[in-house]
Amino acid sequence: MRLLMLALMLLQAQKAPAPFVTPLPLEEMTAKQAVVSTTAGTFVIELRPDLAPNHVGYFMKLARDGAYKGTTFHRVIRRGIIQGGDPLSRDPAKAKLYGTGGLGVLKPEISGEPHTRGAVSAVLQPGKPDSGGSQFFVCVTDQPALTGKYTVFGRVVEGMDVVEKISEAPGAKDNRVIERIEILSVEIRDTPPPELVPFSTETVEELAAYRAVLDTSAGPITIEFLPGAAPETVRAFLRLAGAGVFDGTAFHRVVPGFVIQTGSLDTRGPLAEKQQALVKGLQPEFSDTKHVKGVLSMARGDDPASATTSFFIVTGDAPSLDGLYTAFARVVDGMAVVEAIERTPVSGEAPVSRIELSRVRILKGSGTP
Repeated sequence: MRLLMLALMLLQAQKAPAPFVTPLPLEEMTAKQAVVSTTAGTFVIELRPDLAPNHVGYFMKLARDGAYKGTTFHRVIRRGIIQGGDPLSRDPAKAKLYGTGGLGVLKPEISGEPHTRGAVSAVLQPGKPDSGGSQFFVCVTDQPALTGKYTVFGRVVEGMDVVEKISEAPGAKDNRVIERIEILSVEIRDTPPPELVPFSTETVEELAAYRAVLDTSAGPITIEFLPGAAPETVRAFLRLAGAGVFDGTAFHRVVPGFVIQTGSLDTRGPLAEKQQALVKGLQPEFSDTKHVKGVLSMARGDDPASATTSFFIVTGDAPSLDGLYTAFARVVDGMAVVEAIERTPVSGEAPVSRIELSRVRILKGSGTP
């Protein structure tokens, strides 16, 4: 009997696959991204061989072999995680087995990298730390309980809105997805150089050459900028306008003889990921610019550095605002439109009928886009 058991153990050992060890040197995996195209959209993973070289090497091998094509995101937790990469998920007839394939290849490479939003980590069989393989999951929101237990080998750097959309797919029992969300391809590419931040290199004189047209439902308002007084605020406004962040906001506050206010993100639909990345708290740039009729200034809360996107147009002399709010532009055409908005019926300070800032057009020099 002991000889039989020994023989069985030897046979099992012979059948067990050797753990994968990447043949790729670290420098060939560094500064690489995986572009994951799915039927729900595309997202991009920045690969991290410094954290988990064997996991990155195996993922790159499978991607280049086309192994992910036709697989699905078979399990989701709404706004929690999405899971995919099981080779069995190519076959709808094997739906009951989804989540069991492609594992048992990789030993863990645990690090202190947190399982925060966007982290990409290896799926494991329950209770088997050496069972990583082709399956992976993406954290849609922070999952601190997973840190130190699963191998993080990448992070989503573009397309988190797509990842979140996948997580909201209709789920059946055990969070399994009803409708197929397929991976169309996974392409490995070099990490592109960082994009130059718009309006980051212009001089004050160059910034002063820009104009902006606020297209509102009451008519257009043209403004010129005051970069000599608030250069960083002007840069931020131009970036936000160029990305369409202001488009679709409303004039949510009207105080006759004082201000009309717009730009609040609460008054428009959700921002795209790239738009959201531009929304940041602005450092105050208080100056001796007077808050007189036609001046534009940034709205803020109690914290002087709490301005983000909301701004107001002064409709009457307001010396109480001088030196306390960042004035950055003034109206040069369209004061009649400002006055028409000021006359709109209000309930308290809120217009009874919606007055929309449909878009902000950036013009330069002679007025060309």
